[in-house]
Amino acid sequence: MIDPEVVTLSRLQFALTALYHFLFVPLTLGIVWILAIMEAVYVMTGREVWKRMVQFWGVLFGINFAMGVATGVTMEFQFGMNWAYYAHYVGDVFGTPLAIEGLMAFFLEATLVGLFFMGWNRMSRIAHLLTTWFLALGTNLSALWILIANGWMQNPVGSAFNAQTMRMEVTSFAEVMFNPVAQAKFVHTVSAGYVIGSMFVLSISAWYLLRGRNTDFAKRSMTVAASFGLAAALSVVVLGDESGYAVSENQKMKMAAIEAMWETEPAPASFTLFGLPDVENHTTHYALRIPWVMGLIGTRSIDQPIPGISNLVEDAKGRIHTGLQAYDAMLVLREDKDNAQAKAILAAHDKDMGYALLLKRFMDDPRKATPADIQKAADSTIPNVPVLFWSFRIMVACGFYFILLFSVMFWQASKRQLDKRRWLLKVALWSLPLPWISTELGWIVAEYGRQPWAIEGVLPTALGVSSVTAGQVWTSLGGFVLFYSVLAIIDAVLMVKYAKKGPDGLGLWPPSEPVPPLTNVAAHAGA
Repeated sequence: MIDPEVVTLSRLQFALTALYHFLFVPLTLGIVWILAIMEAVYVMTGREVWKRMVQFWGVLFGINFAMGVATGVTMEFQFGMNWAYYAHYVGDVFGTPLAIEGLMAFFLEATLVGLFFMGWNRMSRIAHLLTTWFLALGTNLSALWILIANGWMQNPVGSAFNAQTMRMEVTSFAEVMFNPVAQAKFVHTVSAGYVIGSMFVLSISAWYLLRGRNTDFAKRSMTVAASFGLAAALSVVVLGDESGYAVSENQKMKMAAIEAMWETEPAPASFTLFGLPDVENHTTHYALRIPWVMGLIGTRSIDQPIPGISNLVEDAKGRIHTGLQAYDAMLVLREDKDNAQAKAILAAHDKDMGYALLLKRFMDDPRKATPADIQKAADSTIPNVPVLFWSFRIMVACGFYFILLFSVMFWQASKRQLDKRRWLLKVALWSLPLPWISTELGWIVAEYGRQPWAIEGVLPTALGVSSVTAGQVWTSLGGFVLFYSVLAIIDAVLMVKYAKKGPDGLGLWPPSEPVPPLTNVAAHAGA
């Protein structure tokens, strides 16, 4: 029997390390583009102030980049430590994009980061600008391959179960690459990273203005951050719609859980703005619904329903029954690989075999399952509805707040009044944690909402763990918590230290030439 404590601890360990790692990744994705924009203005105008801005924000980028690499390496160790069967079962598919990402992260990005910091006095302006832009592209391409791997976990296209090897194998790498779920996740995730990078620059610049330090530097930084942040925040909302559509097409249970939709509604489904999901009674109390909205987002139509949780559980029961036929055929093929009848049965029902494997969480031999066991396995396909319901709504609320904040700051920048309203600068400063909160909630929706699957419809999470004891996982979990806590302290100390020092404290300000009055980005670009 599967040890539920080992499964729970392994999931907890991976969740903690992944959420911690993702504190650094989106900031890298966002701030590197701000560096690229600032350096482009420097090359076009020749004004030294813009070079100093790139160098200062580049210091904070470098600290964050180093932490992201360190936490990413340790996170990948867990595939061998805690998820050995997962790595064995789907490694042929999952490992390819991870390998490509590793090459890009540790060779391409590392080389470009070195050139960025060491090349200021060794390269021409154009060459260094190209290095910065290639660095921005490289970091985003690195994220692309990670999200291709993750998208395959959500929607396992381009692959099939091989009865000879008893593993999942690639049938079409192009389908894996251009998986619609992966592509939707990529554009949505990197846009969220751009919001984080913009808020980071905006908030720290607001802190300088509140203290009357580096005012010309801060105003220019805020102008770039507000402009880029507004475009990014709008993109997050638009691309989030595409991501929602991909979920409704490929992960119907996740969509139903996000909406706390217990029963299938007449099309088009309404969107529940507020409510209190009641898991025990399968209802949502005090629900405040907006007609049609969920149907339009989820199906992009007015005549297609979104199935409810109860209906999807019944569908899962049927798939468990057919999956048991595939499971039985698989066992026959393990003993007789040339059995034609077993091959035919497996080919007809292999898409449902993962549902039969849900039973192994409760018994060693799924073929002995009773109707009660099948009901229990089908019920296990329901993720934690309240967690998904509220995580999604807080994330969306943050998204609209970012649009409002960046719009106001952009308007203030266009009027050259960024330092006129201290209360607005305080709002910008205290908004700093919100993009991280919203992105972490987004990952909770994406990953927690996939449960009980490690690979949607293919491999239950409970089957993916290594043959380890709970004590061993407790030991590794404690080690990771200790290691990551030390890294968190180091990162916080370094970030606060250099942010407080500011460009003047690092000898980057004031620049060698007089600083002209701030107008706007367009005026500088035309200077």
